[in-house]
Amino acid sequence: MRVVSLLPSATEIVHAVGMGAAQVGRSHACDHPPEVMELPVCTQPRCDSGGRGSTVDERIRWLVRNGLSVYQVDEDTLGALEPDVIVTQDQCAVCAATPADLAHAVRELLDPAPTVLTLEGKDLEGVWRDIRRVGRALGASAKATDVVATARDRVRTIEGRTATSTLRPRVVLIEWIEPLMAAGNWMPELIRLAGGDPMFGQPGVHSPWLDRTDIEAADPDIVVLIPCGYTLEETMAEADPLLWEPWFTRLRAVRAGQLFAADGRAFFNRPGPRLVESLEILVEILHPELLPPSEDGRAWVRLKRA
Repeated sequence: MRVVSLLPSATEIVHAVGMGAAQVGRSHACDHPPEVMELPVCTQPRCDSGGRGSTVDERIRWLVRNGLSVYQVDEDTLGALEPDVIVTQDQCAVCAATPADLAHAVRELLDPAPTVLTLEGKDLEGVWRDIRRVGRALGASAKATDVVATARDRVRTIEGRTATSTLRPRVVLIEWIEPLMAAGNWMPELIRLAGGDPMFGQPGVHSPWLDRTDIEAADPDIVVLIPCGYTLEETMAEADPLLWEPWFTRLRAVRAGQLFAADGRAFFNRPGPRLVESLEILVEILHPELLPPSEDGRAWVRLKRA
């Protein structure tokens, strides 16, 4: 079997179910586990992803307004790899290549046509379902079932621990800074499981755009910045101008020193096995008395003005 994954979380799932040796190609964003970096790259973004978040947002909006896909599939590379299974997603056209991006290559270049497995998990249950679907498609159903069972057990253990706390801080999880976007999909579930009360976003629903007045009105106890696709270091740099905004510094969370940045690229924004680690990171931030910080400095940091 020859597998091409065009989604970072899908690559992690392929390896989690024990089929990493079958993967022959990846997307430009697939970087975990580290050995996948040696695989041929089958996609590229149509715009430069560097610079401030507001600049990236403008570039993406221009592509969408002009009817262009955010990603370009390298059809020559994909055709040469002759995959039996291509794993992609239909959850967000900005996050990775979609089935529409693949249509021409699958129809014109690949014979026989590969199985295109489209992942679409928008909440935790949907993510666990996608892991089992990948397992079935790759002949690894038993291993996929074990992966999901282990994840569920870890989540139940954490939920049991946070249920003992009477304190449930009001939390705003920011998925994009310029313009402001709250975290949706599986994120509100993670906040509740971690013993917090999510101020914005609904489980299974796409992340909503926000205005600063929305956050000011909510005046949360804790703010966590996890811009989509950003490493911890990139998030810290992106957050710096925000720390000097008068309206932001007046927030209860910022005044109390309850402002944090976390690695959204490796954890929160990837709907795969590491969502459980994302949950544990949230518990460390929200309830350090229940789960002493072990990822502080590697996966998350407390932010303050220099």
